[in-house]
Amino acid sequence: MGLRQLPTSRSEPVPASREVVFVDGVRTPFGKAGPKGLYAETRADDLVVRVIRELMRRNPGLPPERVDEVAIAATTQIGDQGLTIGRSAAVLAGLPKSVPGYAVDRMCAGAMTAVTTVAGGISFGAYDVAIAGGVEHMGRHPMGEGVDPNPRFLSERLVDGSALVMGMTAENLHDRYPSIGKERADAFAVASQEKVAKAYADGRIQRDLVPVATRKAAEGWGLATADEGPRPGTTLEGIRGLKTPFRSHGRVTAGNSSGLNDGATGCIVAAQEVAEELGLTPRMRLVSYAFAGVDPEVMGVGPIPSTERALRLAGLSIGDIGLFEINEAFAVQVLAFLEHFGIADDDPRVNPYGGAIAFGHPLASSGVRLMIQLSREFAERPDVRYGITTMCVGMGMGGTVIWENLA
Repeated sequence: MGLRQLPTSRSEPVPASREVVFVDGVRTPFGKAGPKGLYAETRADDLVVRVIRELMRRNPGLPPERVDEVAIAATTQIGDQGLTIGRSAAVLAGLPKSVPGYAVDRMCAGAMTAVTTVAGGISFGAYDVAIAGGVEHMGRHPMGEGVDPNPRFLSERLVDGSALVMGMTAENLHDRYPSIGKERADAFAVASQEKVAKAYADGRIQRDLVPVATRKAAEGWGLATADEGPRPGTTLEGIRGLKTPFRSHGRVTAGNSSGLNDGATGCIVAAQEVAEELGLTPRMRLVSYAFAGVDPEVMGVGPIPSTERALRLAGLSIGDIGLFEINEAFAVQVLAFLEHFGIADDDPRVNPYGGAIAFGHPLASSGVRLMIQLSREFAERPDVRYGITTMCVGMGMGGTVIWENLA
């Protein structure tokens, strides 16, 4: 049997470099990991399928056969997060079998890396349109499941033992920045909860959440329509006395850290002229991106050098940035970034809708959540030209993407 001809609309060679735009993004509500969480009995790959189908439903001008690639990230690529999840989820979602896919792993920056990787392909001309995102079901697959760290890491003192425990790296960061005490971290966490509550009350979060049908054997069917993690009404007094599990008399608590979560994200990325050809409305243009390595035992400082490099590549300064979406793995990590760049803890440009301390942080999926929120904030702030999405990454890395507002 001969190979059938793959669909294509190209008739001319593609330019060597093209502008890349973020068209649309959606995500599932984020659930709490564990037997009582929203998705305790829901498969990870089904969360991705729901996201892909919603992206296609919301963008009817995009013919399914015009999707050139599906890149989906997962930190723990086993079980229902394995089987080359970008490809398997694309097939399960009903995309044509001519659409390829692959899996990505850069721990917390998985979805961010999925976006930057397909963006490079689009810029180069290998793709016109791609879907990129991430998933993490930390209830089914706890961080580190199945991992076998090489003993040389410790025996040859390549890293400190704390490097493999994210909460301990956050305590180390407090040591490095003595000006960032527990009270300051707690105050930042309370502010994040308050901003998320206001964003929900104003209807700013729900518009990009795709409802997910859930089922539990003991309870029957349900529908996930909102994030499970936010705690409206959180106060400083309420979190001040929480335990510090990573160090006796430490500063990192469940109150000033992101939770353990389940969820999936996805977005459509395209060449700008192709988006216009298909009648898709770009929300923002990718300006530059960068990843950087730091000492693994203080991985939270990673966004600092990655942002400096991304700014340098773009020919911009920190003063050119009008909006910041910084993943709140730990409050101290965000505060270290702000302190380095001379930005106030309560600067309104930073995480206007709140962050992962309230929403949750399903590891590899979070990078696209940042992009979804930034694109919405751009639409509300046409006066802002540039924004940043940035995050720290396990094993000592940071990732940053700079975007231009097209609103």
